[in-house]
Amino acid sequence: MNQSPAPRHAVVIGGSLSGLLAAAVLAEHASVTVIDADLLPEGPAPRRGLPQARHTHVLWSGGARAIERILPGLTDAWTGAGALRRSLPTDLVTKTAQGWIPRWGEKQFNISCSRDLLDSVLRARVRALPGVTVLEQGRVRALEGSAARITGVRVDMPGERGRLVTADLVVDASGRGSRAPVWLEELGVPGIRQAEVDSGLVYATRIFEAPAGAHAAGFPIVNVQSDPRVPVPGQTATIVPIEGGRWQATLSGTRGGQPTGDPDLFIPFAKGIRDPVVGELLEGRTPLTDVAVTPGTANRRVFFERARLPDGFFAVGDSVATFNPLYGQGMSVAAQSLLAVRGLLRARGLGHPGIGRAAQRAIAPAVSTAWELATSQDILYPGATGTRLRPGAGLVSLYVNRLMTGATTDETLTGELFHVITMSSAPTRWLRPRVVWHVLRATDRGAPQAPPLTAAERAVAGLVPTSLAPARSAEQAGSVGQTP
Repeated sequence: MNQSPAPRHAVVIGGSLSGLLAAAVLAEHASVTVIDADLLPEGPAPRRGLPQARHTHVLWSGGARAIERILPGLTDAWTGAGALRRSLPTDLVTKTAQGWIPRWGEKQFNISCSRDLLDSVLRARVRALPGVTVLEQGRVRALEGSAARITGVRVDMPGERGRLVTADLVVDASGRGSRAPVWLEELGVPGIRQAEVDSGLVYATRIFEAPAGAHAAGFPIVNVQSDPRVPVPGQTATIVPIEGGRWQATLSGTRGGQPTGDPDLFIPFAKGIRDPVVGELLEGRTPLTDVAVTPGTANRRVFFERARLPDGFFAVGDSVATFNPLYGQGMSVAAQSLLAVRGLLRARGLGHPGIGRAAQRAIAPAVSTAWELATSQDILYPGATGTRLRPGAGLVSLYVNRLMTGATTDETLTGELFHVITMSSAPTRWLRPRVVWHVLRATDRGAPQAPPLTAAERAVAGLVPTSLAPARSAEQAGSVGQTP
């Protein structure tokens, strides 16, 4: 008699965004146990294992599309729960290093909400998938197996230490504090190379009550970026409208110019950077939280794909690479990585020999792209430590700076800028002949000289009108809400 193969089982370490997406991908091929150290909330509430959730999170369109392919309908579920889908750059007032970006019709988009809401909607969806089990308050202390193959994990549970959970595949999605390199070394896997670029960035976030009518009027995201070409600490300020009629305001500063947790200094810091608009918008607003401060935001990468990994294991998300959160890359990189893994599993199957190593290699391209974008900027700040720029990087930087200058006046280059920063296309897109033609003719002549807020937006925010802030033209405003 022909016997059916034994059912397969996978373990995912970590129940945050990357772990949940991994479970959704694996559930097509196996039963899945997600193990998380926290007692996970039922709704959008904070949890101890995700302290960075207190800060601004935006999900770029490149990541949102990847998640939508893994879990169709999730975008509607997010917006139904209160998240905001924002057109870019239509719903964005941003000053890049090169100047203010005009608010053309939609080129890309993002999903704006608190990280707690983002995770809670995803968590509910994944927990409802057939074959997915979540093991809460479980702390994985070791990988089980050998340098040749991983066969499970050892977990400490309340009242039980060292429980063995066997698995055909183990995925480490435990995040920035991952101990996978140590666990692998304990099994005899040779040293796994790591890299770090640290600008000394510190984040400080506070939530405020938005002005009456601001959400209904579609008030934009407002962001003032730093200029890494200038040899001073890089400081930024951002307001993101989120669910519940609130503004989430985040400040950041690199080594020598970091924000603090002092609430009396929050708005003065925002008013003291390259443009005071964020501080001016926050003045007089009612704070709803204390100031949350997070140091330790270095870019860190673990090159698992270059190691002789045991079969039956791969890592994903922040376990593989963490990026300066200023660039908003982490969630999108995780989503695109796991979409690549889904394609691999559908082509080969979970039981294919070496599937873990193949998955780790499939993740590497998305990680590498984000790593180059983040570290090439962060290493420029005073006091930054880590890998220096490669020979020839200066020429590339000059080209990118010229492209971004053109994005302040040329709608084509604005679109090309957002294609890449939203992780919808690789940076190689910028080398297409059509783009090069526009870059060679780039100019900032005629660029906005003040925050391009409309008169209505200034009125709802209580700002003094200015003749230097042109309202959107009918052509620019007409594309709000269109899907690219």
